[in-house]
Amino acid sequence: MQELTAQPSPAPQIKRETYKSSSELKKRLWRNKWLYVMLTPGVLYFIIFKYFPMYGLIIAFQDYKPYQGITGSNWVGMKHFSRLFTEPDFLNILVNTLVLFGLNILIYFPMPIILALMLNELQGSFFKRTFQTIFYLPHFLSLVIIVSISFVMVTMDGGIINELLSYFGFEKINFLLNPGWFRPMYIIQVIWREAGWGTIIYLASIAAIDPGLYEASRMDGAGRLRQVWHITLPAIRGVIITLFILKIGSVLDLGFEHVFLLLNSMNREVAEIIDTYVYTAGLRQGQFSYSTAIGFFKSIVGLIMVMLVNKASKKMGEEGVY
Repeated sequence: MQELTAQPSPAPQIKRETYKSSSELKKRLWRNKWLYVMLTPGVLYFIIFKYFPMYGLIIAFQDYKPYQGITGSNWVGMKHFSRLFTEPDFLNILVNTLVLFGLNILIYFPMPIILALMLNELQGSFFKRTFQTIFYLPHFLSLVIIVSISFVMVTMDGGIINELLSYFGFEKINFLLNPGWFRPMYIIQVIWREAGWGTIIYLASIAAIDPGLYEASRMDGAGRLRQVWHITLPAIRGVIITLFILKIGSVLDLGFEHVFLLLNSMNREVAEIIDTYVYTAGLRQGQFSYSTAIGFFKSIVGLIMVMLVNKASKKMGEEGVY
């Protein structure tokens, strides 16, 4: 009979590999400990202010009463969502929100790109830094100040724009109460405040382009416009698409403060958006469950839009955001 040779057990090998990987992980964590320390505030911010409050979404499915709390309030299922889609004013509010978002995409979104390309063409570093500073400054002003300055400029009583119209023989325009001027005022203020700040990422991407590409194009006789079209824009295309995908995620989330400052009884028909409606229904009327359902709906739509646009960008050969 042949002797049976004992096969070595794989258990010690598995243990050694596990110990080795665990040891390497500890070394890597210790080697990069300061990076993780710097990462901690950001992680805590998202946990405390983004993930933990998601527990409150439960009240969208309840008839929430503050004195009863989340655990004591009655469950009503999809009642508030049904009310949202059957509300007479909901369609008008949704259209207003989508129109303002469309203006943001069509008019505001390209402005930082165009501005970054123009700043990049400036030759003198002094002029370039000066104009960058001028364009950045409005971002550090609150929306209250931006809207207040606009009010002073367009008011019927002594506003510089109406005074110029009157000086050249035109009739004064009541920009503040005319519903037709709400959307132009809104998008102009957005561009004024944010376009300069939005150039930072694009300028950083342009600075990373290999200068040799421009030198080679100049040797081939390419002018400035051709260099921008064939070198600069293709080089920053990935950044543009990434920021576009992130922008799409806020399709129903335009921000409350800006529109609320411009809102009045005369332009409400075109100015009321989902964010201001949530404020009216949730805080002023105390309908916490209903306003939470609206916020939940906004988040779901934003998530779906990001996933669809990200998938479309990958089909076109881009990396996307994930």
